[in-house]
Amino acid sequence: MKTQISKTGLDEAVKHLFDEEVYLTGITEYGVSWEGLVSGRESLPPQGARFDIAFEGRIFGDRINGQIKGVDYFEARADGKFILTLHATITTDDGAAISLEEKGTMALTPDGNGQLYLTMHFSTAYPQYQWINEKQVWGVGTSFLSEGKGRVAISGFAD
Repeated sequence: MKTQISKTGLDEAVKHLFDEEVYLTGITEYGVSWEGLVSGRESLPPQGARFDIAFEGRIFGDRINGQIKGVDYFEARADGKFILTLHATITTDDGAAISLEEKGTMALTPDGNGQLYLTMHFSTAYPQYQWINEKQVWGVGTSFLSEGKGRVAISGFAD
C-alpha cells in the first residue's frame, strides 16, 4: 500500500520574519543557584525553581531591525519541564517601540543546551510596524546555557 501525502500549502504560507540573538544580563534567583543548575552541580528541589532572567540583544530581518531588552520569568518544574514567559521591548533602528510577549517551553538537548519553542504576540501603534500586530508568530531556537546566549528564528504567516 502506497501512502500519498497531499500538500497543505503551509510551506508557502509561512515566512521567516526575523532572527533574534540575545545575551543574559542578569539573573534573580529564588533559592536555587542558576549556575549550579546549569552546570549540573545542583538538582531541582521537589517544588521546582523560579528565575527572572534579564536579557538584551538584537533582532534583524527584512522588515524589522533593532534592539530587544526584557525579562524571562523562567520556571523550572520538578518534572523537568521548563516554562518560559518573556516580556520585552523592541526598539527598532528607526526609533519605534514594540511590546513583545513570548510564551513557550525549553527542552534540554544531549549537549547541555536548550531547544526553544515559542509563540509570540506583538503590540505597537507605529504605522510602519502594525503589520506584526496581526501575525500569528512563533520562534524556534537554541539557548546556549553555559554561554548565556540564545538565538531564535522567528516565523509567521505571510501577508
